[in-house]
Amino acid sequence: MLPIAVSVFLLGACISAQAQDDRCGAGKDLVVQALERVTPQSGNDAFGDALQLLKHAVAECPELGDAWYYRSLVEKRLGHDVQAKYAMDKASFNGSEALQQGLNPLVLSTPASRGLSAVAGSESASTPSSVPVGPVNQKWALVVGIGKFGDTGVPALRFTTADANGIANALKDPAIGRFPPANVHVLTDEQATTKNIKEELNWIARHAQPNDLVLIYVATHGTPRTLDSSGGANYLVTYDTEISAGSGVNEDALYATAYPMVDLANAVATRMKSLRTAVILDTCYSAGSIKTDASSVSPIASSAPSDQMLKHMTDGTGRIVIAASGVNEESLESPDLKHGYFTYFLLQALEKGKGRTPLSQIFASVAKQVSQSVNTQHPVMSRSSPDADFAIGDNSTATASSEP
Repeated sequence: MLPIAVSVFLLGACISAQAQDDRCGAGKDLVVQALERVTPQSGNDAFGDALQLLKHAVAECPELGDAWYYRSLVEKRLGHDVQAKYAMDKASFNGSEALQQGLNPLVLSTPASRGLSAVAGSESASTPSSVPVGPVNQKWALVVGIGKFGDTGVPALRFTTADANGIANALKDPAIGRFPPANVHVLTDEQATTKNIKEELNWIARHAQPNDLVLIYVATHGTPRTLDSSGGANYLVTYDTEISAGSGVNEDALYATAYPMVDLANAVATRMKSLRTAVILDTCYSAGSIKTDASSVSPIASSAPSDQMLKHMTDGTGRIVIAASGVNEESLESPDLKHGYFTYFLLQALEKGKGRTPLSQIFASVAKQVSQSVNTQHPVMSRSSPDADFAIGDNSTATASSEP
């Protein structure tokens, strides 16, 4: 048995470590809030706001390398070269993951706000600002569906795994999606951790070239902005997201372990070089609340990404983002269809058109069917330009990727 003095010391150390973890969780959320405020086209006022949040983040958690790294980028953008170098040195010392990966959310991977001159019927085809696009070369896809969660306080979803597998099968079907099977990576349930999702997005970013086609599909819980009491950020709940905390929701744990929607937006806008990139988000209804203890529940009705995030994902050229519901709505599942309503009608439309129907027409059909079936749910679409459109079954001349 430990002496009382030693026991008190260890208890104090544990409390101190927990307090530091909480502060670093809050610091990570401040980084997310900062990144949500800026895009490559933002003005100095937005960057000034982001800088203040990042300064607060490093004050909360001085060892948060990514906060220092993004602070360096923002300082540089504002012309503060000395401060930028200081922050970059701090980022390197504290082992910033974003620095190691060379992430830069302030530089688009494709030209900004440009038309696609090779798209049939494009009104901007003759303008010098359009981008010439050749035939589809290769295809890449990441499909994520999470119905079971490591944190038992997160309500299970009944049909998200079936939704994800249905989409993956349609993509690989030679009569519909025509994707090389090896290029369709699927993460479901315990495979769909925050780390694995980030790694798979990086896999696509490393391989996809301008004339390739990229599709990202995600079905899981999405946290509403109201759950972030300090900054109103959106998160995707991954398998290893931690939320439960005795009598309530542990916001710091949520922010430290969930996947920020802004990270997905930045991956699409600043890392995907493909001029045909589609993101489909079906953040499903929880059918309940996050259970914390026998006497208390905390509401976490799943929510669509904000309009700001949808717009950010379409920064660049050839981007199409489709969400299963509007920002203040929930995406519902159907026990009769054994799918989410949105994904069920999406699969039907893809099969009916044999993958040849442009996504704008697919969306129009699916949105109408969903709204007729569930009058509280209205899918939304955002595009980088009016002529950003393509069919997922466009022929691919390449074979499956040989590199994992």
